[in-house]
Amino acid sequence: MGGRRTDPKAEALHESRTLNPRPESVTDARFTDSEFFDSRDLMQVKYEMVRRVEVDGQPVATAAAAFGFSRQTYYQTAAALAEGGPAALVPSKPGPKGPRKLTSEIVDHLEALLAADPALRSSALADLIHERFGTRVHPRSIERALTRRRDEPKERPKSSP
Repeated sequence: MGGRRTDPKAEALHESRTLNPRPESVTDARFTDSEFFDSRDLMQVKYEMVRRVEVDGQPVATAAAAFGFSRQTYYQTAAALAEGGPAALVPSKPGPKGPRKLTSEIVDHLEALLAADPALRSSALADLIHERFGTRVHPRSIERALTRRRDEPKERPKSSP
């Protein structure tokens, strides 16, 4: 039974979303002549690209080309590093970053409706949201949003010394 051999490092890089999709485009000598530098490691490649410019004084266009990126990518990477350090090079998770339909305004309105009439069911709330905001929302999404809001930690008043 011949199983498919996998590279554990490539798998780890893929899982962390830091696998360079074009490692063959990295032509920098340190990556082509060294076992330490790995052109598959996107974070390492981007970090070294910025280091080449900022420490070694290499022109931006030359460094960007040697690492397989555009100048714009260099500038974005340099700004991210300056603002957030190496951790800023880890790509963010794909997908929505927050609620699209159930905004804070709508959840506030839902809470007000429930305060006025605690017997309202989520299906009735969905209808009321559609009437007021023109947004169709699934009743289960309303239940989850209200639960999230209820479970948010409340700000404690600061005690005076």
